Amino acid sequence: MALSKEAALNVARVLTEALPYIQRFADKTIVVKYGGNAMTDPDLERSFARDIVLLKTVGLQPVVVHGGGPQVDSLLKQLGRESDRIDGMRITDAPTMEVVEMVLGGSVNKSIVNLINQHGGQAIGLTGKDGNLIRARKLKMEKKQQDGSIQAIDLGLVGEVVSVNTGVIDLFLRSDFIPVIAPLGVDEQGNTYNINADLVAGKVAEAIKAEKLILLSNIPGVMDAEKKVLTGLSTQDVDQLIETGVIYGGMIPKVECALDAVKGGVASAHIIDGRVPHSTLLEIFTDEGMGTLISNRKPAP
Repeated sequence: MALSKEAALNVARVLTEALPYIQRFADKTIVVKYGGNAMTDPDLERSFARDIVLLKTVGLQPVVVHGGGPQVDSLLKQLGRESDRIDGMRITDAPTMEVVEMVLGGSVNKSIVNLINQHGGQAIGLTGKDGNLIRARKLKMEKKQQDGSIQAIDLGLVGEVVSVNTGVIDLFLRSDFIPVIAPLGVDEQGNTYNINADLVAGKVAEAIKAEKLILLSNIPGVMDAEKKVLTGLSTQDVDQLIETGVIYGGMIPKVECALDAVKGGVASAHIIDGRVPHSTLLEIFTDEGMGTLISNRKPAP
């Protein structure tokens, strides 16, 4: 059935609006952290896969880093086990690490790879252990107590990124593959660590000098006290919003991840709503965008 004149004009408008962005970002690397609701809704999963394939098809170089916390929780529950968290971080003992590695490096990673391939892409699944892609060390967490003292928290096999072997990623990008990376790292002794996916995405983006870091979230973006989305922020703006308490709680780690990536050389970081179909394309290829953009632009005098 033919499109109505209005619908046809709208399609044409969208395509022409996207053209300068396609030209501007041709051959640029885009790191996308995939997680949250977008990983559990079949329609959003298909939307995400099509977005990634389209990015590759029009000349961009997407790299996917994924989470999978709900899937890990589900398998642990099936096994009759529980996994406690402290400030959102999963306490990961050795038996839990086996489940984490099985889910993130196995079922979730291969499901995403398969979905992208089904939509015409050429995805390849990796964990941080492949080719020593992500060198890690044990994360040392400290928590301030009410009396002002600092308590050391042992999260078990939870790690932080020490370095990223960019040669592994470059190898696949040069071969026209789309790398899909599970957030697992390994230390010099061969110990495997569970690492926050936002953190891995940020460090990967920084290491490969990505044009953009896109963090799919379950919120529309960074919001002010009136719950209005702040669309464009400088690194100075973000520092001030954290200092004044506008950005607080569970949003701080995600924002700090984006902030660190931009300060480390990534041109811009974006926190967008993964619950909206094709949010990645809307953020990259439209004038208005979808969420919060953080860049190193200098604030206006």
